[in-house]
Amino acid sequence: MIDIDFHLDGAAVRLSCEPSERLLDLLRERLGHTGTKRGCDIGRCGACLVWLDDEPVNACLVMAWQLAGRRVRTIESVAADACSEPVRAALADCGGLQCGYCTPGFVMMLTWLHGRTPRPDAATAVAACGGNLCRCTGYGGIRRAVDRLFGPV
Repeated sequence: MIDIDFHLDGAAVRLSCEPSERLLDLLRERLGHTGTKRGCDIGRCGACLVWLDDEPVNACLVMAWQLAGRRVRTIESVAADACSEPVRAALADCGGLQCGYCTPGFVMMLTWLHGRTPRPDAATAVAACGGNLCRCTGYGGIRRAVDRLFGPV
């Protein structure tokens, strides 16, 4: 067991856990942050995307020992932040939402991209979202939202 101290959505957290516990499991099972979804468990679907020190990562690939002194932001805080409003509105207005399982990961990635300076173009945004999978929309609505946010390809 190890004791780790990190910041989760701006609040200090101290946990006693196994070094090999995954951030995804800590978030969902120990800390009640269920907006971060369990998908593939191997870093290929983007359902568990969070920001670690302001960079997007798949929580299923981050081990507890890697969290010491770090900052984690989840969809719970990003969705409540005005920075995500353009992304959430674009996805809703453009039909980029259906079952909602992939939505937290897409909101996290697109909000991160939308906040970059300089802001990427749509082709770069589409490529960056390549690690986020959706099984419902066929990507048409998500692509329209990307075009709205970043300009057409």
